[in-house]
Amino acid sequence: MFYLSLTISPHSPICNLIPITTLLLTYNSHPIYIYIHIYIYLYNCVSGREMGFSEKQEELVKESWEMMKEDIPALSLHFFTQILEIAPAAKGLFSFLKDTDEIPQNNPKLKAHAVKVFKMTCESAIQLREKGEVVVNDSTLKYLGSVHLQKGVVGPHFEVVKEGLLRTVEKGVGEKWSEEMKGAWAEAYDQLAAAIQAEMNKEAAEINNNKETAEKDAAAEIHP
Repeated sequence: MFYLSLTISPHSPICNLIPITTLLLTYNSHPIYIYIHIYIYLYNCVSGREMGFSEKQEELVKESWEMMKEDIPALSLHFFTQILEIAPAAKGLFSFLKDTDEIPQNNPKLKAHAVKVFKMTCESAIQLREKGEVVVNDSTLKYLGSVHLQKGVVGPHFEVVKEGLLRTVEKGVGEKWSEEMKGAWAEAYDQLAAAIQAEMNKEAAEINNNKETAEKDAAAEIHP
């Protein structure tokens, strides 16, 4: 007697369109595998999101960013209002917020910081579509990694900013907002944050290595 089962292999964590469907035939307890080349979507077990930034996702981010440009001052204020609403303690991470009880509406640094987050996330979406990864200028990435490391920024802080960003985009685009747009901005931001955190880890390792080397040199001088 033949027993037939259809299995979908989860071996690759890469979410893409690849032929992985397998037919398993069992004859007298001996398994016989037959591979059928059909294209299906694999989903990452960790993130649950489809990899490969689509043209539609890129367009959604670019389109919404163009809409947001029309009201940058108000959206910048909303962005930081949301951040502090989610995590009041994050106030100390921003020089233009830590010494004031209220969010300074006319502070140029506030607007500049918000625009930088919006713009870099949008640029990340474009890079993801064109290159499949976020590519930040080396000097810019090194600066971002260094500043975030010095300020003691950690993983959860990036999530707070992400939530603030998504809420701000939703407010900025109004009825145009959708789950698809949310997913596109979230993916672009996640990839940008990952690049910054990788640079932070790299710099932290360099600092630690330099410290260990200095301690060894000092010990060698004391005990030649």
